[in-house]
Amino acid sequence: MESGPLTYVIGDIHGCADLLDALLERIADHAADRGRRLVFLGDYIDRGPDSAAVLRTVSRLNWAEPEHVICLMGNHERMLLDALQTPQAAEHWLYNGGEATLASFGAREAGDLPRDTLDWLEGLPTLHGDDARWYVHAGFRPGAAIPDPDDHNRLWIREPFLEGDHDFGRHVVHGHTPQRNGRPEIRRFRTNLDTAAVYGGALTAGVFSAAQGPALHFLQVRAPA
Repeated sequence: MESGPLTYVIGDIHGCADLLDALLERIADHAADRGRRLVFLGDYIDRGPDSAAVLRTVSRLNWAEPEHVICLMGNHERMLLDALQTPQAAEHWLYNGGEATLASFGAREAGDLPRDTLDWLEGLPTLHGDDARWYVHAGFRPGAAIPDPDDHNRLWIREPFLEGDHDFGRHVVHGHTPQRNGRPEIRRFRTNLDTAAVYGGALTAGVFSAAQGPALHFLQVRAPA
């Protein structure tokens, strides 16, 4: 087993707080005394049963260890923030699972959510990188500058990012497109960690070393059948 801290990258959570707690316990056991870094790929909220609890857990980890816990923005966090601006954006967010988030906070509309929570979401980056990998919620546009500077692509893109194999200079670790079979999608130049937790799949953490781009292996938790 490789020495030194490992990086654990967690895919789309979507309000599945119980799965997140279970996965963090698995990570703590796996990391043992060697140290660990966490990267969350966004989409903490919407559709699932307890977005409020997920945000509390993830934001507290980030505040306690900002150098070792990286939290990226997902398109669902962007939709929530946009919902503060116009009724049309609010309707779009609610249609895409926002009602479950409001219910978890006991709120009636996006503006009722805690100010510190909204401020934290607003400050989330759309990209993180290390020597071996790019971490992003959705992906990059092939042919764009590396890494793609367009936040919309980073948060929303599917095609043409998902088709073919595109070399972006480092291995790309992303979520956003749920794998309904509950298994990570492993490609030559990218790994998709959205394993459809909120649709009955699994919540997945990819385990990465400092020395190579692709994952060493994966940790997964599933809801009881």
